Amino acid sequence: MESKAQYHLIVFGATSFVGQILTRYLATQYGVGGDLKWAIAGRSERKLQEVRGSLEPVLKDKAKELPIIIADAANEDELRAMCDQTRAVVSTVGPYALYGEPLVKICAISGTDYCDLTGEPQWIRRMLDKYEAAAQASGARIVHCCGFDSVPSDMGVYFLQQEAQKRFGRSANRVKMRFKAGKGGVSGGTVASMLELTKEMVANPALRKELANPYSLCPTGHGFSARQASMNGVSKDTDMVSYTAPFIMAAINTRVVHRSNALRDKLYGSDFTYDEAVLTGDGAKGLIGASVYAFFLGAFMVLAAIKPTRWLLEKTILPKPGEGPSPKAQEEGFYDLRFIGRTSANETIITRVTGDKDPGYGSTGKMLGEAIVSLACDLHDENGGKKDRKGGFWTPASVFDERYLDRLQDKAGLTFETLS
Repeated sequence: MESKAQYHLIVFGATSFVGQILTRYLATQYGVGGDLKWAIAGRSERKLQEVRGSLEPVLKDKAKELPIIIADAANEDELRAMCDQTRAVVSTVGPYALYGEPLVKICAISGTDYCDLTGEPQWIRRMLDKYEAAAQASGARIVHCCGFDSVPSDMGVYFLQQEAQKRFGRSANRVKMRFKAGKGGVSGGTVASMLELTKEMVANPALRKELANPYSLCPTGHGFSARQASMNGVSKDTDMVSYTAPFIMAAINTRVVHRSNALRDKLYGSDFTYDEAVLTGDGAKGLIGASVYAFFLGAFMVLAAIKPTRWLLEKTILPKPGEGPSPKAQEEGFYDLRFIGRTSANETIITRVTGDKDPGYGSTGKMLGEAIVSLACDLHDENGGKKDRKGGFWTPASVFDERYLDRLQDKAGLTFETLS
């Protein structure tokens, strides 16, 4: 069906910390008034104008041509009017558990494609339960987790599996990701999302049980039962000759990867296992590093779960919403992830994914930008009609393909390569 949408995409929440990074990326990469038709949206016209004004060094006199749309995250009428104007919406308005549901609801009902950068598994599960049937009926493609959590992990496993098929003629049914090196900061938005999840877990014992299930985001009847390795403590990785500590993003990344496997008809195998951890090095130094890392991560989770200490953390130590790493810190950031895969015949393949900016912000803005462009352009025909994927809730590696991998490498500063 031909689309009459005025825009290919709209950035909703353009005034947020990540929204500003994303907006600048799109302006730099695609300009305004060119082949890509896009707009920025939010609830404050004044702040949106400030964001648009900040793009003048990039867009020159074209900056004032970037359209502005007023819409409040809690106003369904305004959200519906916004969605009527576009093929796809990308949302940076978090924590999503507090502010994200109305837009997902409107997109699912109206048939508007949607993506975000949430890393909140409990909220994703609620959205699946409430709106997946509506998205399937309307044709809306809803894609969560299009930032550092969980694109490098999800697309990294997808890339490894493609390489395994080429080399061995079969998928790797055992894969692990190891965070080898990286540098980056934390924003107030990310902290707020983590604290919101902690609050919900304290208040809801059933949620704690749900989050302990590695298949919690998989479709009903997925049939997976393989026991997944717990990487919550200090371990020794013999493949990488290093001690390991827990990786804070593993809780969302592993679940997204398992959902991708389910949505791709068990392409990775019905007995597929996947885990993630941080490498800290070999010898006494590596052991001490892993122990310290695990201790402080565990201590933070305990302190965040207790109301008085959580309040103290929020008021004195943790960054506030809207705060985050400086542009210089974003530019100086990077990450290096290693993936080790083994087939049922014990054939081994090792791949690497790298990013050239701060993982959570500089690189996330670019990954998210190419995700929404791919969703709005690659998955539509020249008349704006949807193609390739039906409506429903997808993951990056189940909705996107080599075209997105190419975008990430050609434009977004990521690399995907086979090491052995």
